[in-house]
Amino acid sequence: MSLAIRCNQLIKTYPGRPPVEAVRGLDLEVNTGECFGLLGPNGAGKTTTLEVLEGLLEASSGDVEVLGRRWDREDAAIRQRVGISLQETRLPDKLTVREAVTMFRSFYHNGIDPAEAIKRVSLEEKSRSYIVQLSGGQRQRLAVACALVGDPELLFLDEPTTGLDPQSRRQLWDVINDFRSLGRTVMLTTHYMDEAERLCDRVAVVDHGKVIALGTPRELIAKVGGEHIITFTLGDAAECESSIFTALPSVHSAWREQQAHCLSVGESHLALPALLDMLKQRGMALAALTTRHATLEDVFVNLTGRHLREGEAA
Repeated sequence: MSLAIRCNQLIKTYPGRPPVEAVRGLDLEVNTGECFGLLGPNGAGKTTTLEVLEGLLEASSGDVEVLGRRWDREDAAIRQRVGISLQETRLPDKLTVREAVTMFRSFYHNGIDPAEAIKRVSLEEKSRSYIVQLSGGQRQRLAVACALVGDPELLFLDEPTTGLDPQSRRQLWDVINDFRSLGRTVMLTTHYMDEAERLCDRVAVVDHGKVIALGTPRELIAKVGGEHIITFTLGDAAECESSIFTALPSVHSAWREQQAHCLSVGESHLALPALLDMLKQRGMALAALTTRHATLEDVFVNLTGRHLREGEAA
């Protein structure tokens, strides 16, 4: 299978006292035709990585190829074949939707009709509206239309649905799926784990500037050790180490999240009765208990002890 993106030992260091190493030897390969997700908390290095791949930043060192070409040699050729939607796109308020998309179309030798790009993001009714009149979700879809109008082979989306309402999020998901159905490649960053699980063929979890896990969502969730998560808190200020629960049937791992104990289990119908019996024997009362399916969020917490949305000082 051909590669749309390849980077080997990518390093990006920002000057300072001391220098800040945002990306620390990152290796990555993205196959042509797949939707690839880059996940991680703020400050993990994922946006810096994306901006190097987009040609917006120059790598400090490492080898990077996009669509078989290199930014330091074939910049213009790459720009004609990629579409980019940043975390926040600011366009002049007094441009209409059609004028904005038409302007972006002029940047490409080849592309699609602006009206077609507007149709793909379901903004036909707003074609003559000024940008200042658009809602947040409509502006985000307009930014994607501007990225699509060059008919790119590779589409970069940096947190495309952050801050959007559920309906707007699902509309953008449909746009991404329609683009992929044409055999094109998508690379996105997101903080929404349901979004990554629904859209991405593979994901890479990035922390401290390195890839710490890579695979399909199902593969990474399986690495947590179980299909279900049992979360419970104890009453009467009872305290115990989470490690004591790993001896229970079907429990693969256990950890603490603030005051709660979390168990990764394969079969909850085996683990739950055993858990209740253990607590009863030890004279510990339950204050709360929930069960749910394991998610990519659990993968990250299991790997790093932190949640994906937890920030990190640069």
